[in-house]
Amino acid sequence: MSDRPDICVVVPTIREYDCVRSYVENARRHGFDTDRLFFVLVTEDFCDTAAMERMLDDLDVAGAVFDGTGRDAWFDDRGLSEYADLIPAASHAQTSFGLLYLWDDPGFEYGVFIDDDTRPHDDVDFFGTHMTNLHYEGEVRSMRSDEQWVNVLHEGDNDLYPRGYPYAAMDESVTAETEHVDSVVASQGLWTNVPDLDAVRILMDGDLRGQAQTRTAREDFETDFVAASGQYLTVCSMNLAFRREVVPAFYQLPMDDNDWEVGRFDDIWSGVFLKRACDVLDTQIYNGDPLCEHNKAPRSTFDDLQNEVAGLELNEHVWKVADRVGGDADSYAGVFRAIADELATGDWSDWNNGGFLNECGEAMRAWLDCLDAIESRETDPATAAALD
Repeated sequence: MSDRPDICVVVPTIREYDCVRSYVENARRHGFDTDRLFFVLVTEDFCDTAAMERMLDDLDVAGAVFDGTGRDAWFDDRGLSEYADLIPAASHAQTSFGLLYLWDDPGFEYGVFIDDDTRPHDDVDFFGTHMTNLHYEGEVRSMRSDEQWVNVLHEGDNDLYPRGYPYAAMDESVTAETEHVDSVVASQGLWTNVPDLDAVRILMDGDLRGQAQTRTAREDFETDFVAASGQYLTVCSMNLAFRREVVPAFYQLPMDDNDWEVGRFDDIWSGVFLKRACDVLDTQIYNGDPLCEHNKAPRSTFDDLQNEVAGLELNEHVWKVADRVGGDADSYAGVFRAIADELATGDWSDWNNGGFLNECGEAMRAWLDCLDAIESRETDPATAAALD
């Protein structure tokens, strides 16, 4: 049994917070030690935080619930109030608060992101498989394409491309080899049922309710894989585990709550930056199992389109910006700093809403400063004792 939790499980939720029950039940069914898990539920002031806390008590698992007021208090208590706006209001990118919570406690060695509209498959050890992936050493299939992008939905008998996959990189020619990996820092589990598509692709699939007519099944994901060095892939935060060390390069960018109304690319762009850092540092992102069932609630596809369209052109270019900098860095923070500086100081006026990239760069710089401030406070015995 663990002496204390070493896995911080971050669940952004305003509706189906009881998804936590399914994941805890899955862990116990497969003999995974739930004492290792600490659940951070990131929610809003209008939600029933007391009910969420009762659920954690009923499940007998460690955890905490943070609505907007609670997050502000967390920053204030630590003397970090100047960084509170790193977490956007009413946005899925609030998962970044979970990263800060993890970073603030050196006892957390791993993080897991879970979306509240997912459920684990009963016959698969969800947490155990993620931990196995993060410790995997051996041969694995390595994918690459002539467009420098790997489609994580490439195996299915369909023409699906996931949310965030650049349109210019479609119709790629794919090759597969075998690669030895021994430094896995992130484990991306994929999804059955509703695929993670953007609104344009959902409309092309003939669905007006935000889901997609084409569904995915287990047989669509035959073999686990990595994207080869120099190749990019979409990283979705609905089913993802990672090592503590990547947090500096994994900020979920400030979507939705910005002057350009750019949204829906927080995990996509953070995944691009993380993959660039992994390539520089010779580490890997493992993809495939454990699958989860994605039960996306029906909503207007046109609402999603409205949220995405402001960033569609930027998404075609952001990865190229990241790909050309940070090559001489020796840490995740170093690679991320190089990308942040490039975005913050560049002239992106040729692209629609290019000014948003300057704001992203500044937010990324502030992210690293916030992490440094947390580390500095941890090394101050008086400050640490006051918070205990």
